[in-house]
Amino acid sequence: MQKYMAFFTHCNTDKLYAYAQLMRFDRPIGFLLLLWPTLAALWVASDGFPRVDLFLIFSLGVVVMRSAGCVINDYADQDFDGHVERTKNRPIVSGQVTPQEALMLLFCLLVIALILVLFINTTTLYWAMVGASLTIFYPFAKRFTWFPQAVLGVTFAWSIPMAFTATEVGVSELTWLIYFTNLIWIIMYDTIYAMVDREDDIAIGVRSTAILFGDADRMLIGVMQIMALIGMIIMGNSLGFGWVYSLSMALVCALFVWQQMLIKERQPAQCFRAFLNNNYVGIIWFLGVVLEYLLR
Repeated sequence: MQKYMAFFTHCNTDKLYAYAQLMRFDRPIGFLLLLWPTLAALWVASDGFPRVDLFLIFSLGVVVMRSAGCVINDYADQDFDGHVERTKNRPIVSGQVTPQEALMLLFCLLVIALILVLFINTTTLYWAMVGASLTIFYPFAKRFTWFPQAVLGVTFAWSIPMAFTATEVGVSELTWLIYFTNLIWIIMYDTIYAMVDREDDIAIGVRSTAILFGDADRMLIGVMQIMALIGMIIMGNSLGFGWVYSLSMALVCALFVWQQMLIKERQPAQCFRAFLNNNYVGIIWFLGVVLEYLLR
């Protein structure tokens, strides 16, 4: 009990800022990349008119579970992060947050996530428990598989079937189409992200698809971009979407081409720009879905 009390009583301004950094509140791109497909799935599952409470629960759930994922990731990687240029100043490595404090924060976030899902239904609670387990497991995947990006994809996309169970529509073929489309997109953009740290990761023995793919990285990223785009188009066709969604898909295609241009020379800064550009892909995909329902 004293440990729990100390966690709350020692939360001064500097400590709170360190916790915010640990949860990546200063880098919201992770929240956004998770949010847009989740909301798109919620709109589809709700036939274009999601309940306000579900909208709020899933939006808050994205923030809470993404934060939890960042905390457990930094806890698991504390021995690696100091050797990587991009991560060497993270709160645990720099000593701003102790490993014990990080675990306390993780516990609090998981409790909040549990409270949120209790407002939905029992089926979604079961799915959420699996999702929480995947979130905790993901940071350790890079130690024994060359496909940690795929593990991230499985984890990040888990909110999609949850959106369908929350609306009591149930999981269907359409659910899995959206899920695997999102999964492929996640593997693609996280491979681009891994290209930023490729040299550091090789030096410290961390595995990633960016290292595995080698010189074929751009080609395989392109294949995944095409697969994700096809999945989005098939989803739109199965829902009877029209010209607005087609326009959004054309814009997504243009963004994927731009990303290929950015990663052409494999420069870390340009690869990071290409990774960030996927936020626009998510926004356009989501808006395409929303506008189609509004114009019906």
